[in-house]
Amino acid sequence: MKIATIIVRVLIGLLLLFASISFFFKLAPEPETTGNFKAFNMGLVASTYLLPLAKTIEFLCGIAFVSGRYVTLANILILPITVNILFINYFLAPEGLPIAGLLFLANLFLIYRYWDNYRSLFKA
Repeated sequence: MKIATIIVRVLIGLLLLFASISFFFKLAPEPETTGNFKAFNMGLVASTYLLPLAKTIEFLCGIAFVSGRYVTLANILILPITVNILFINYFLAPEGLPIAGLLFLANLFLIYRYWDNYRSLFKA
């Protein structure tokens, strides 16, 4: 199980690093969006801070996952972002749902594996 944890952690980290670095350096062309997803994406871009903030958190969590340091903190920081990625893909862009679902499930798996570190948060 330890090897599976390392593999999942590194794969999530690489995915997050790729997504954030390609956003900041414009390495990949923006996919063509239509309909409600286009309107939603335009709103994110118009906010001027929300998308760069999310991508910065993705970058920092990607580094944490790949390096194996601060993984407990990175799991909690990236969870709301993975939930939003899942919901955005479920409601607005279903073609990206498999990757979003795998990212979310991998995040839950890592939370499960590091559960001893979170145990004290749930004690009265």
